[in-house]
Amino acid sequence: MLDFPRWKIWGIIAVLIAGLVFATPNFFPEKTVAAWPDFLPKKQLNLGLDLRGGSHLLLEADTADIAKGKVERLEEIARAELRQADGGAIQYGDMSIRDGALSFLVRNPTDLDRAVETMRGLSQPVGQLSGIRDLDVEVRDGARLVITPTKQGLATEADRAMGQAVEVIRRRIDELGTREPTIIRQGDNRIVVQVPGLKDPTALKALLGKTAKLEFKLVDLEADPAQAAAGRAPPGSQVLPNVEGGVIVVKRRVLLTGDQLIDAGVNYRDGLPVVTFRFDNAGGKRFAKVTQENTGRPFAIILDNKVISAPRINEPILGGSGEISGQYTTETANELAILLRAGKLPVELKVIEQRSVGPDLGADSIRAGATASILATVLVALFMIITYGRFGVYSVIALIFNVLLILGTMSLVGATLTLPGIAGLVLTIGAAVDANVLINERIREELRKGRNVIFAIETGYREASRTIFDANVTNVIAAAVMFWFGSGPIKGFAVVLTIGIITSVFTAVTCTRLIIAWYLRAQRPAALVL
Repeated sequence: MLDFPRWKIWGIIAVLIAGLVFATPNFFPEKTVAAWPDFLPKKQLNLGLDLRGGSHLLLEADTADIAKGKVERLEEIARAELRQADGGAIQYGDMSIRDGALSFLVRNPTDLDRAVETMRGLSQPVGQLSGIRDLDVEVRDGARLVITPTKQGLATEADRAMGQAVEVIRRRIDELGTREPTIIRQGDNRIVVQVPGLKDPTALKALLGKTAKLEFKLVDLEADPAQAAAGRAPPGSQVLPNVEGGVIVVKRRVLLTGDQLIDAGVNYRDGLPVVTFRFDNAGGKRFAKVTQENTGRPFAIILDNKVISAPRINEPILGGSGEISGQYTTETANELAILLRAGKLPVELKVIEQRSVGPDLGADSIRAGATASILATVLVALFMIITYGRFGVYSVIALIFNVLLILGTMSLVGATLTLPGIAGLVLTIGAAVDANVLINERIREELRKGRNVIFAIETGYREASRTIFDANVTNVIAAAVMFWFGSGPIKGFAVVLTIGIITSVFTAVTCTRLIIAWYLRAQRPAALVL
């Protein structure tokens, strides 16, 4: 009991001092902490949306858009596969998309079997063992092939698209420099986005509501302006709105997309902001080839089916980089650069719910939580002192260090404190002395048996510790399950609970044992009143 190695003593003291140091910034206003010297810790608790206020959006994906996109991509692939089919190109005609399916005529009946095999080769299995594929290939009227995405294939496509959308949203929000956003899927086609501290949900809506699908196409110079104004374009072309007003007719063929962009930023030309971009190696070569082949022609840069710029290619652009000029402010140019850097959304998302959460509710909750924490600490302290005297005082000291360690650890690792997290903190305080109650009761039992003081304390700690560790391991497992399957505030509760369990075991068992060892060495009591 009295045998505490020197390294262990200094280790315990170091942990307690570290907890105090990292918890201290939470007791001062943010402005005061910001003025502290750089060598002092300045991290404060991250407050969740329910405590700090912020923006809340509920986004919904159009699953019909996912199906449409899949069939459109299938058309491009099918054309390429038919041209490059084994045994020679397969002649086809009347290729069209109708009712969510791709269909075309095989001109030579002897090529029908090869066409069927080629199209079936495009389908992929859905799942490992189900045997279901993502495309149905059917022959109708003896010469027409109809390729339809299966229900299971579309579900898999939607699941993949939603997973990618979550990552793109996360990258876009990270560019804003905000802390601890909550981005979680809700059901099959919805995503909840909560950004604490962001007071302008409109800006967030503008950032997330854009698909950011970037394409480069040639302007159709032969189109009739009157027909274009009426929304009609020649075959092989399309009419797109121009963000600067009016419409522009462009060729349907996509020369280049933004998929190979690796960077985008804002620069200034003649005092006006422009958006610069840079392709990766493969994209740069493609960009150089396109500009070489089309020098002297206007080149439309299209974002989400709107022409944002249509400059003339004056000379080949060989460096793999370019710029987009237009009527931008610094803010809108920054927004476009963020969208391009984060990449395009695989599916269009519509905002179906938008809320701005004010900080007033959070401030009230923080005050109520602080009051509850202080009251819980005082009541627990009174109970322990009245019940166990000197050993109760030691438990209270451990309890105070426990609170400091929780705050310090959460600040250090950047964990987010939510409203349920406050409940977890108060619960942890209330339960923190459980271990000391067990230890003290075991010591009492040994004293009643007539054991000497040191033997009774040694036995009390040894016997109670096993029960304490077993009980808290099960609590940590439960908290881990909550963290794994929960989201948002539930995760916040699980984090606080886990940190609280670990720190309470450390302070209630190890710290109080060290304090009692010091007491025994100093006083050498022959009897103990407990």
